[in-house]
Amino acid sequence: MAYEKKLDLVLVSPNLDVPVCKIMNYGKYKFEQAKKEKEARKKQKTLETKEIRITPNIEQHDFEFKCKNARKFLEEGNKVKITVKFRGRELNYVKLGEEALNQFIEGLEDVATPEKKPLLEGKNMFVILARKADK
Repeated sequence: MAYEKKLDLVLVSPNLDVPVCKIMNYGKYKFEQAKKEKEARKKQKTLETKEIRITPNIEQHDFEFKCKNARKFLEEGNKVKITVKFRGRELNYVKLGEEALNQFIEGLEDVATPEKKPLLEGKNMFVILARKADK
């Protein structure tokens, strides 16, 4: 029947006692499936991690500006990685960097929660903030 109609005989479910087949244009079917997958990928939201770099002795205005940017990134649905970069002898004052990160966390606690405690890795200390779950 499929040969007469110039269509393909497609095995739909081979694992049953009686195998089920369907007569269709297989090329058109594959095209439709690819189109649906492409549409699904288009609607999918990818989660990004935005990075904000600060120094341990950051000025108040700079801190407020970067805090405002972090808030904007979080409201867009992205995660924010705040990195304190220590240069030279600043590495002796790790407490200042940790205080700056904690100040950031407190400034954004209404929209974000930290995933872990501030972590020192080499000459950088960082914390990753994620958006609070809506309740």
